[in-house]
This record gives sequence, structure tokens and C-alpha cells, in this order.
Amino acid sequence: MGRRRGAAAALTVVCALAVLALPVQAAHAAPIAPSAPSPLRPAPPSPAPSTTPSGDGRSLEEVRKEMDELYRQAASATDAYNLAEGQAEKQSTEIVRLSRAIVDGQLRIDDLQRRAGAAARAQYRDGGMPDQARLVLTDDPDLFLSGVGRLRQGQKATRDLLTELKQKQGDLEQYTRDASAHWTKLESARARQAERKKEIEGKIKAAEELESKLEADERERLRELERQEAARAQQEWLGSGALKDPGALKGPGQGAGAGADTGTAGGKAVAFATAQIGKPYVWGAEGPDSYDCSGLTSQAWAAAGTVIPRTSQEQWRLLPRIGMADIRPGDLIIYHDDASHVGMYIGGGQIVHAPRPGRDVTIAGAGSMRILGVVRPDAATGDR
Repeated sequence: MGRRRGAAAALTVVCALAVLALPVQAAHAAPIAPSAPSPLRPAPPSPAPSTTPSGDGRSLEEVRKEMDELYRQAASATDAYNLAEGQAEKQSTEIVRLSRAIVDGQLRIDDLQRRAGAAARAQYRDGGMPDQARLVLTDDPDLFLSGVGRLRQGQKATRDLLTELKQKQGDLEQYTRDASAHWTKLESARARQAERKKEIEGKIKAAEELESKLEADERERLRELERQEAARAQQEWLGSGALKDPGALKGPGQGAGAGADTGTAGGKAVAFATAQIGKPYVWGAEGPDSYDCSGLTSQAWAAAGTVIPRTSQEQWRLLPRIGMADIRPGDLIIYHDDASHVGMYIGGGQIVHAPRPGRDVTIAGAGSMRILGVVRPDAATGDR
């Protein structure tokens, strides 16, 4: 009996020790699947996805900001390069025109000199008697008087023509020297711009390579970050009360260009620009298959019958400026402090624009980027 009670006590102690040891054993056991959340207790939120690209210590947000800045710098450099190239081409054409004019003037002077030499030789063959002496020796008074008049007119015409041609030749030669010097300066500036563009494109290539190394889900999150930043900037701009008619606002892509009257020049420009939606952005392109930002706006207004400057910087410098409160479809919104980007307002708080390499012509919020100002291509004509 005593041995039975001792065995029972020992069994009780063993069971108690086993119960106390359960938490420790559970720590090494396989995790237990959580129960389904109840309506009164929702499941905890899933952890936020990583924002660090594979193989790089920077976050996706840092990559996005760097790429945006690189693209903006490249756009500014390309804008200046395109402007310098256009100016150089115009100057080259002017130099050719002046050079041809100089050649023509020299030929006329050479012809006059030949005629003068022929007259001198004729006079020599006639015994060296000048025309004045022949007139004095004539017996016909009427012939003498008419001959004097013709002689004086001929002498004056020859002197005036020779003086004029020599002066014109001197002027043209000076113009050509000036134009050549200016062209040399422009060529030098264009070469510097080309070097800068090459440098920026190298950075752009590095940024594109960085993006290409991202996983598919990371690239999608990068685009989502772009959309979120654009939406944030747009809401901030709308909240500032910049638009006179906030009730006409539309969401991105809604009613593209519906606010434009196609019977006006601005409406025609909007119709052309929105018809290009989906075509890719390409540096320096002016259509018809691809565009850069100012290539799109300049071609849209050309289709509406108005020629405007080719670059966004020249569009900002030369076109009439208006207040944001007076903006209407067809007006151009210039972006960034260096006027390196441009979009066309289509109404409803939206623009159509060619954003950057790797993106297509699209609709965006007018306030989704830093606004420099607004210009109106047809302000002088009043065609609305």
C-alpha cells in the first residue's frame, strides 16, 4: 500500500513537471496558423512592402526623386541645345545669303571696270581725244547741247553706281564678318550644349538602368509613387484656389479636351494634342509618331494655324503671359524655374503633355508639377 501511494505521488510530480515544461517546448514547435479574423476583430494590417530596390541601398522614393531631377536637367539642356542649333542654322543661312550678295556685287563692279577699260581703250584708238573735246569741235549746236547733257548724266551715273557698289560691297563684307563671328560663337555654344546633353544622357541612362534592375513589383511601386506625388501636388494646387472655376474639375483622363471649342484656334490645338495621346516621348521629336514636350505644343498650334517657338524656354520668353485665373483651353503652362517643361491646358484642371523618356503623351493634372506661368499663343489674334 505504501509503495502504491509513493508511486502515485511520483506520477503526480512527473505530470506537474510536464505541464510546466509545455511553454518551453512550444517555443521550438512549428508556428500555429492564426484563426480567421472575426467581424469584430479585423486582421492586423500586412506589413508595408519594402521600398528598397534590390541590390541598392536607396529607397524607391529616393530613386524616383533622383530620376525626376535627372530628366528635368536633361530636358533643360536639350531645350537650350535645340535653341542654339536653330539659331546656328538660321545664322548659317544668312551667311550664305550675304556671301552670294557679295559675289553678285563684286561681279557688277568687275563688269563696270571692264566697261570703263573698254571706253579708255576706244578713246586711245580714236587718238586719245576725250569726249569733251569732241563736243567742243562739233559744228552742230543742238548736237553739242544734247551731247553735253548725255555726257554729264553718264558721268554722274557711273560715279554714283561705282560709289554705291563699293559701299555696298564694304557693308556686305562687314556683315559677313560679323555673321561669321556670331556663327562661330553659336557653334561653340552648341558644342558646349551637346557636351552637357551627353553628360545628362549618361546620367539618364544610369537611372534607366537602375529602374530596369528593379523587380516587376518594385517598378510598379515606383510608378505608384509617381502617381501619388502627382496627385498630392495637384490637390495642393487646387486647394490654393488658383482656378477660377473649380466646379469644372475632372479626374485624370476624364473628358480629355471636352472643355475646348473646336471652332477656335485653341480648341483646334487641343484637338490635335489630345489625338497624340499614347505616342511615346522621344528627345527632339516633333511628330508624327513621337514627341517631346515642346514638340507636341508647337505642332499642335501649327495645326491650328499659329506658328510658335519650338522650345518651352522660348515659348515662355516670347509668348504673351496671362494670369492663371484667366486660363482657357489651348493655353500653355510652363513648368519649373528654368522653363524646361510645357503642357497644354485642356480644361477641367488638366493638361495634355509628353512627360519624359519612357512615358507616353498623356493627360495629367495641371498642378502636378511646379508651375512657372501661363502663356497664350493666340493672344495677339484674339481668335477664340
